[in-house]
Formats: sequence, C-alpha cells, structure tokens
Amino acid sequence: MHVIGTVGLPGSGKGEAATVAREDGIPVVTMGDVVRQETADRGLDPTKDHGKVAQALRDENGPAAIAERSLPMIENRLEDHDTVLVDGIRSDTEVDVFEERFGDDFILVSIEAPFEVRAERIDARGRDAGENEGGEPLTARDERERGFGMDDAMDEADVVVENTDSLEAFHERMQTIIREGPEALEGDGAADSDSDTDTGTETDDESTNRTEAEADP
Repeated sequence: MHVIGTVGLPGSGKGEAATVAREDGIPVVTMGDVVRQETADRGLDPTKDHGKVAQALRDENGPAAIAERSLPMIENRLEDHDTVLVDGIRSDTEVDVFEERFGDDFILVSIEAPFEVRAERIDARGRDAGENEGGEPLTARDERERGFGMDDAMDEADVVVENTDSLEAFHERMQTIIREGPEALEGDGAADSDSDTDTGTETDDESTNRTEAEADP
C-alpha cells in the first residue's frame, strides 16, 4: 500500500501529476474538491470564493479539517487499489495527518516552478476567475497558501520535482515516482528534499512548448 501526496503552489503542476496517476489506473483524491463542494453547499461561487471557504473550514474546524475530511475517501479507494494519490496538500499539519494514519506508506512529493511559469499556466487553463473578473491575483493566492503552512509542507517532502521542462518530461518523472518510487528519480529532474542541488532547468524553447496547464485545486 502506498499513499502519494503532492504539495505545491498554484500552477506548479499538481493537477498534471493527478492526470498521470489516473492514466496509470491510480485513483486520485483531490483535497480541493472538498473545498469546492463546501463552497457550493454554502451557496458561493467556487471560481471566486474557493480560497475564502478553505480558510473558513480551517478556522471553524482546525487546520487539519480538510485532510481529515479526505481520509475516508482515501481509505475507501485503498480497499480496491494498492496506491492512491492525494492531490493538493497545503500545510505541514495536513502532512502530519497523513503520516500519522499511513506511516511509512505515505510519500510526499513537492512540485515546484517559478512564479512567472505558474502564472502563465493559470492564465492558459482559464478555469479560475481572473483578477478583472473578481478572482484573486496569484500573489494573493500564494500568500494565503503560504499562510496555511505550504512552505513547511514542501520542506517535509521526500522528493522535489522541478516542473520547468516540457510537459512530457514532467509526466515521465511522475510516472516513475508512481511506478517505482522517488528513489528511482535520483539525478533525473528531481532532487531529494535534503539536497541543495537544483535540477530540471527550463530552456526558452521548452518554456514556449509548455502549453498545457495544471488543474490546481
């Protein structure tokens, strides 16, 4: 049994990692879906009010509220599958929830990309309301998620994947993690979370060719 969690700022590539898992027959539990459903239940607009509801859930029920709501969904899928991917962890508190429940069977992957690259992906996917439509600017979203404890969660990752190459390269790296574990990626576009070595540097051509966007919760 393995539970693979992904953590990363908006537009980093968490949704693409989930796509790779689904294509490999791995079920995905998206923590953002918990928030989107709660947003709809409160009669609000998920494209504009997602962030406010995420904060409200944590304020009302504690910082682990969304992770705890996700646990039954994960355990249900583990009844029929050996591996489940958890999309969209946002704090070290949430990491603690999964580590406590799944122990050594939990693997945390930090997916990272520069601000400018992430902004381009979010604009390209067109799923969230833009700033001119009443949505949040990316700087505000980053600030809010860092306030949840995103940086601390990323620091706890078992492996870091720099998602600045082509979409195909990123898919291959995530597929390797899903099938073989993070240790199989050493020296190939990923870095151990304790390493100071940067990998996966993007070229201008690769940036231009990167046209598909991440469905980030």
